[in-house]
Parts: sequence; structure tokens; C-alpha cells
Amino acid sequence: MSGKFITFEGGEGAGKSTQVRRLAARIGQSGHRVVTTREPGGTPAAEAIRAFILGGRAREMGSAGEAVLFAAARADHVASVIRPALADGAWVLCDRFTDSTQVYQGSEGGTATAVLDALERVAVGVTRPDLVIVLDLPAEAGLRRVRSRHAETGGRPDRFDSDELGLHERRRQAFLALADRDPARYAVVDANRAEDEVAEDIWGIVSGRLMRQAA
Repeated sequence: MSGKFITFEGGEGAGKSTQVRRLAARIGQSGHRVVTTREPGGTPAAEAIRAFILGGRAREMGSAGEAVLFAAARADHVASVIRPALADGAWVLCDRFTDSTQVYQGSEGGTATAVLDALERVAVGVTRPDLVIVLDLPAEAGLRRVRSRHAETGGRPDRFDSDELGLHERRRQAFLALADRDPARYAVVDANRAEDEVAEDIWGIVSGRLMRQAA
């Protein structure tokens, strides 16, 4: 892979999609081609799976069933979008990836790690992020942002927005634990600040860790 692969992780309302967009613009200004995408999603089949899961229709299948659906969407996404873009030298920025499955369906969903690891090997293979940015935000603050967004747009809580506060906070701690185990590949950014401040911190991390490698 000649491009760079960056994923954004964190709880609901942490600002992942906003910061993906802002980082993409900054990297593009540096002369690199950028592809932005999301999970689940990124291809027609994966977007259909996204609608099925976030609409709550997979809930009765349990966390293991959801993990299988996520893996199916991810396999198509990686093969059709992410891997070809990286091979072509693009920088790929993805809103959620395998870490979300490890947290949502694994540590807080109860699906065995061995099952998730096997699904990941099939869906992802060697296509792993060069950098994982964890946007850290107290769960209560994140859910306030989600409710405010729904009030503005008329949207409704999805499958995961509607979970209880304690579960959201445990997911937050699980993301932090993943980052703590591999600080060379993860970067935790305080997302409980102004959007501009968060964006500047992210740019400093990306330019310091990856820009010199890509020069």
C-alpha cells in the first residue's frame, strides 16, 4: 500500500464525520489525493447493511449477528474502495473501522474476541490503519450533541444512540483502553473542545506522524 489509511473512532456525538471532512481538506491542500468514507457503508451493499443495522432490525440477532453483518459490509468496502484507493496512492480517511466492532460488539456486546478476530482477518486481511484517531468525549456530552442534532434535523435516535448512558460511557473507556495498548498506532484527542481546536490537534498528529513518511 502506497497511500495512508487513517480511521476515526469514538462514541456517539464525538464529531468524527466533521473532523474527517476537515482533515481531508487539509491533506488535500498538501497535494495528496484524499478519499473519505465511513463504516458501515462506502459501497451500495454496505450502505444497505448500514440501514438494516442502524434501523434496529438486526438487534434481535444479537451482537454476534451484528458483527457478522459488519464484517460482510467491511469486506466489500475494503475490497471495493479502501484497498484500491491506497494502492493508487490516495490517503483514505474512514469514519469508524474495526475498532468500533471490537468495542460495540466485543467488549461491550459480549461477542468472543476470537470470533471478532476471525471475522476481521477475513474482512480486512492486511489492510490496517496507519493511524487511529480516537475522539474522546464524555458520553453525556456526546449524547447531548446527538439530541441537539436530531432536534435540528428532525432525525430519530438510531440503534446505538438509544442505548443507556452507562453503556455509552463503558464504550468510551473501551476505546481508551485500545489506544492505551498501542500508543504508536493510536492517538487520543480531547473532543470536548471547540471544533477548530480539535482540528488543529489532529493536524499536528497527522503531520508529525505521517506527512514526513509520505514526502
